[in-house]
Amino acid sequence: MSQPSSILENLYVHHHGWLQGWLRRRLGNGADAADLAHDTFVRLISGRTQRRFDSVAEARAYLRTTAQHLCINLWRRREIEQAWLETLAAMPAAHHPSAERQAMVLQALEEVTAMLGQLPPKAARAFTLAVICDMTDDEVGLALGVSGRMVRKYVAQAMLGCLTLRAQQTMRELTSEPAG
Repeated sequence: MSQPSSILENLYVHHHGWLQGWLRRRLGNGADAADLAHDTFVRLISGRTQRRFDSVAEARAYLRTTAQHLCINLWRRREIEQAWLETLAAMPAAHHPSAERQAMVLQALEEVTAMLGQLPPKAARAFTLAVICDMTDDEVGLALGVSGRMVRKYVAQAMLGCLTLRAQQTMRELTSEPAG
């Protein structure tokens, strides 16, 4: 067997099995563990620079942190999917959107959730209360302990995030359409 020719290959050879085992214990599922171990190394490979680690402990800490973030994303995505399935179960089958439309809704929900996760917690909460719970600025302000003016600022911040997502979606659609 030849020796690893790159830092990444060496990292993979020496740590992939350990990482997959760590993920299997964390997730209780071998298939998910294999997927996330793979995704962890894909993230490392797709990085702009090759990382060098001074010790096995440093390499494993980096891999474990990256894998932990992927676990959180997986759990968040599954929560969103479960909420969507519950919503579908509550409506008559005749009103269910097509499979393609359902996939689009799930993707949009995941993107909005990720966008809200990047906002300050009060801004994300203000947006959720104002838009989803249909609360007034004063009601949201009371719940968050801020003024109605601050609520409007928070909601505007989240709306800007939503508009950015919409613009990105439009660009994806425009670039994926075949030339006519």
